[in-house]
Amino acid sequence: MNSSIIGKFAENAVNFLFQHFRGGFDAFSAALGAVVKLLEDGLAAVPFVAMLVILMAFALWRRGVLFSAFVGIALLAIHYMGLWSQTVSTLALVVAATFFSLVIGVPLGIWGARNRRVEVVLRSLLDFMQTMPAFVYLIPAVILFGLGRVPAVIATIVFSMPPVVRLTTLGIRQVREELLEAGRSFGSTDTQLLWKIQLPNALPSIMAGVNQTIMMALSMVVVASMIGAGGLGEYVLSGIQRLDIGIGFEGGLGVVLLAIVLDRLTESFGVRSKKAGTGARTAKAGAGAAART
Repeated sequence: MNSSIIGKFAENAVNFLFQHFRGGFDAFSAALGAVVKLLEDGLAAVPFVAMLVILMAFALWRRGVLFSAFVGIALLAIHYMGLWSQTVSTLALVVAATFFSLVIGVPLGIWGARNRRVEVVLRSLLDFMQTMPAFVYLIPAVILFGLGRVPAVIATIVFSMPPVVRLTTLGIRQVREELLEAGRSFGSTDTQLLWKIQLPNALPSIMAGVNQTIMMALSMVVVASMIGAGGLGEYVLSGIQRLDIGIGFEGGLGVVLLAIVLDRLTESFGVRSKKAGTGARTAKAGAGAAART
């Protein structure tokens, strides 16, 4: 089956980038690979018992006793199935992809909230990024960066970044106008309004974007096991290739447990932020702080 003119254009564009900027892609691949490897080695160096205690204590602080107990049971189940090393590898990929998604996505969301034309362009681009099948991202990633974790992280960033961009823009746009007027009446600059009023009040929406980005990154990392990403996705892929229900179920269960833990922990920040951000006194304090700095 031959591709149409549109498909040939996309193919030629990727080939052009590969032929003329191969050195840059290789250097970027080496740098990103080193970051992911450092992160994975750092997580792997922490003993399982220490990680268990740390995560249970963190869950106790954020969600309470019941969720802390669930985290302990989930991690013990993963360890019992012999999937702890794969879980650490998956977690490193998710953390790396989420970090870069936020570094790129949050500023883009702020830019879109402050410029209507930029928002229109971003909206169209994000629609394309979210509706394109996840498998399609793997093709140019492999061509430009080869097999392994680096193209997996790149494809995951592209796939998982739209939620944080959209919800950052939405959160800033939904800040009440009277709060902005109060800040301006105290002589606040646009930068002060952003940091002292808009971002604090938009934090629940931004944290919801972070939560969705983490979930999408986790789902994409599993798909990216087909290009050598490793981790729990590779375990699931092995079960599919061998038609082994037991291996596939254990790998899938590991992904589900990790997803629930990450989802509930990141969700707690948005909930707490929303509670902390309500009330007239908080709004007035934010406006006053913007005026004093």
